[in-house]
Amino acid sequence: MAHASTDTLAIRVMDRTDLDQVIDWAAAERWNPGLKDAECFQAADPAGFLMGCLGAEPIGSISVVRYSSTFGFLGFYMVRPDRRGHGFGYRLWQAGMDYLEDRTVGLDGVVAQQDNYARSGFVLAHRNVRFGGSPQVEPPRDKRLRLVGSDLVAAVLAYDHPFFAAPREAFLRCWLRPEARTAIAFVEDGTIRGYGVIRECQNGYKIGPLFADGEREADLLFQALAVKAKGALVFLDLPEPNQAAVQLAARYSLSPVFETARMYRGVRPDLPLTRTYGISTFELG
Repeated sequence: MAHASTDTLAIRVMDRTDLDQVIDWAAAERWNPGLKDAECFQAADPAGFLMGCLGAEPIGSISVVRYSSTFGFLGFYMVRPDRRGHGFGYRLWQAGMDYLEDRTVGLDGVVAQQDNYARSGFVLAHRNVRFGGSPQVEPPRDKRLRLVGSDLVAAVLAYDHPFFAAPREAFLRCWLRPEARTAIAFVEDGTIRGYGVIRECQNGYKIGPLFADGEREADLLFQALAVKAKGALVFLDLPEPNQAAVQLAARYSLSPVFETARMYRGVRPDLPLTRTYGISTFELG
């Protein structure tokens, strides 16, 4: 059977229907995306999601979100299994990297692809490990734990700023909306000392991000968020260098189920991993 050449691959910006399909592909790869991620992902950079097509048939994808003039994040890099091995992925990769230009670029790659990314100039920063399980938690009774409503959004945006390599207000304003996710902040003496978000996924729930000034705040936030899963599976994607985060996961009977290689091309951002108990997403950083 004759195979289409890469010359026939058309690459275009995804519309919402495309992104929904790509999220289904990600689910088939067992990446376990959230049920309502698409809107917030596109809010980060509507032009940053590329679909590769043979004729009208979508066969591959890449997301290349420009967060700022100096930083971007790459994800959703996939070619449909029946179309692999013909160079389509590399064409998508080239188009994505062209879009990101000379920015520093981050990605969370599957470990098997780490060498390929290294050949494109990406350097390993650390492992991110997904822990999962069914934590037995009671709702913590602590008045410092507050649902993030419109009154707290500006303060949460300010708190989030040091934890990410570039401003991400458009993404976060969507991510914090209460109709799709639950966001909880730890507020002490009028100051935010941590916050986290939990959302429903194809399988169970994911907590991300989970940022906190210390172990006490992180633990209470984890309990307050995990109880929203009502006994279902809970997943937490954490940076392995933060051993306090690893211990937090173990304390609530979560076990490693998946891992990625966090890699950067360009200047590695100086992020506070010791206060990062859960990253936001593998797809957008």
